[in-house]
Amino acid sequence: MPVVFVARGWRFHFYSNEGDPREPIHVHVAKRGIGDAKLWLYPEVTLADNHGLDARALRWIIEQVSLRRPEITSAWHEHFGTRDER
Repeated sequence: MPVVFVARGWRFHFYSNEGDPREPIHVHVAKRGIGDAKLWLYPEVTLADNHGLDARALRWIIEQVSLRRPEITSAWHEHFGTRDER
């Protein structure tokens, strides 16, 4: 499971098996004992799934993903050997 970055104990990552065909660019966010979420990156950062996170945590997570979207996108393409075709 490639971890893109960790912030405030939250792990921002993706799985090596992201579907066949592969799902669009997204990131999973998790913190042990708190919960996890999945966010689509394009055309805008949006919540795909939420398991146990409150509105405050989700706002902060969406802000972090929005700010670091280029870094996450680059890590996705590097890991999966793809190119940016948004």
